[in-house]
Amino acid sequence: MRVGVIGAGAMGENHVRVYASIPGYCTLSGIYDADMKRAQSIAGKYQTTAYGSLYELLDVVDAVSIAVPTPVHYEIGLACLAKGVHMLMEKPLASSLAEGRELIRRSSEAGIKLQVGHIELYNSTIKALCKILEGEEVIALDIHRMSPYELRWKHVNVVEDLMIHDIYILHYLLRSRTSAVQAMGYLEQNTIRHAAALLRMENGLMAQVTASYITEEKVRMVRIVTRSAFIQADLLDKKIIVTRSTHFSQPIANSNYMQQNMIEKFVLPIQEPLRMQLIDFLDSIASNTVPRVTGEDGLLAMEVTGQITDVILRTKGN
Repeated sequence: MRVGVIGAGAMGENHVRVYASIPGYCTLSGIYDADMKRAQSIAGKYQTTAYGSLYELLDVVDAVSIAVPTPVHYEIGLACLAKGVHMLMEKPLASSLAEGRELIRRSSEAGIKLQVGHIELYNSTIKALCKILEGEEVIALDIHRMSPYELRWKHVNVVEDLMIHDIYILHYLLRSRTSAVQAMGYLEQNTIRHAAALLRMENGLMAQVTASYITEEKVRMVRIVTRSAFIQADLLDKKIIVTRSTHFSQPIANSNYMQQNMIEKFVLPIQEPLRMQLIDFLDSIASNTVPRVTGEDGLLAMEVTGQITDVILRTKGN
């Protein structure tokens, strides 16, 4: 399968690197970016071709990764559809729900695969969490996703850029959609920098998500309360700790020791989520199956982050 990458930023280069590393699945045909010098630099690094126009690239590929700024997702998506090229669109799917719905509709009518880059679903920690939760009665869940501030995020809404990851993680782990939203946030220069949202899921469960661009430490933590356990998962270190009650204790009169709980620790194998995501994308095309993360999945995450953003802006953040 011939593949290409549209966008020569940091994420675009990562897609080029991974495609170049899996020759058993595809042939990397090239890269396109409006910044030709940047595209040529990456093409030279990974021994592929930098194309001078978008349509030149689309003429020589069967599928592409689209890693460009969100405002042009719709325009580039339409160009891919016109050429019959399958797409992996980095999140969010589009700038608006209307654009997202139109991309989904046209992709379906044309028989083109449209997968959204919800990369955390390929994190081995999330996969393990899903298995651990089988048979558990979940009570509540909270996720913290925080990063130090960088100048390139000056005008980036942390809800749409960071918190969106945790919205689709919630839907995946809890197997339920969001039914109600409460949120508060901190704004700088009319941009949401720190946000906290309390979500009610359709199955009645509670979920809390926090995202921030103003912390000094990078945090990616999921905590889940079930009827029988407290589960803590670090998405960065790929570690899960499960604490369970033993319902057993020795009489205090006989011993100074009391056994109160049992702790299980899981250290997961290191697998690059992007590699797993791209292989899954290519497999869905080769086998003509539904992508694991569909356009509809991407649209649902956009709907919830849009609701959270609206609530925060209506209350003026602070």
